[in-house]
Amino acid sequence: MENYYSNGKLLITGEYVVLDGALSLAIPTQFGQSLIVEPIDQAQLLWKSIDEKGNCWFETEIKSSDIDNLDVENSNDIAKRLLDILKVAKKLNPSFLEKTQGFKITTKLDFKKDWGLGTSSTLISNIAQWAKIDPYTLLKMTFGGSGYDIACAQHDNPITYQIKHNQPIVNEVSFNPTFHEHLYFIYLNKKQNSREGIAQYRLNPTNKNIPINEINAITKDMISCNSLSEFESLLTNHELIVSQLINQDPIKERYFNDFNGSIKSLGAWGGDFILATSQYNPESYFKNRGFETIIPFQEMILKN
Repeated sequence: MENYYSNGKLLITGEYVVLDGALSLAIPTQFGQSLIVEPIDQAQLLWKSIDEKGNCWFETEIKSSDIDNLDVENSNDIAKRLLDILKVAKKLNPSFLEKTQGFKITTKLDFKKDWGLGTSSTLISNIAQWAKIDPYTLLKMTFGGSGYDIACAQHDNPITYQIKHNQPIVNEVSFNPTFHEHLYFIYLNKKQNSREGIAQYRLNPTNKNIPINEINAITKDMISCNSLSEFESLLTNHELIVSQLINQDPIKERYFNDFNGSIKSLGAWGGDFILATSQYNPESYFKNRGFETIIPFQEMILKN
């Protein structure tokens, strides 16, 4: 039996512009996904995906021979996507999943799959480890995206992430603000499709050179700052820059304009988690507005 594990992720700075080379800050989360591989006698994959409560949310059987057959598809969207990933993995490593081999595969999530912490990226990372292939290449040939989520999946500390000459540059950094007790992550009750967000961003012809430089500076300042007020100012400036890039009002202006603190979208705007700063526990404020998932900074970020 083999066991693989990858961390979930949150992108703190650089959403959208990370695609164009901006220096971004990202954190691996305490929540992730495991993949357990057990050999079986039959030449097929018996795949089962388990959620954070132990319930099966996806199950399928794949013949080993189907992975080599480019014409085989599946009417189930999830099963089709999985088969596509396995076919690409096989293409990158032809010795992966021989026709005569069979396996029972179990994936287990630590978080709700609608949270947007990386159900897909942790799967890509785990399959890449299993197949002994480069996870960034597997991501590029399947889901696409910047790859910061893959970096988080395989690092146990906060990172800066930047794409230079089409290659990921990843550096672990120390990011545990002295004012962390005033930082909270709130789930917006809506799963955001990152691929759709990226597509919308690509349609905007705005010149991105100037904001990229500004984002780079904000990322560096955010890592080193020791003042909550300075941190809040950086969050607000970042929101204004991205707001102009994608022609959307910041999330605070749209939904939380009476909140006493700063709020920043994380990742593609419009769903998943936001980061809020508050001098006091903001649970009552957000719960009164229907947002039940409020996670303090220390309970989200992965700690060694």
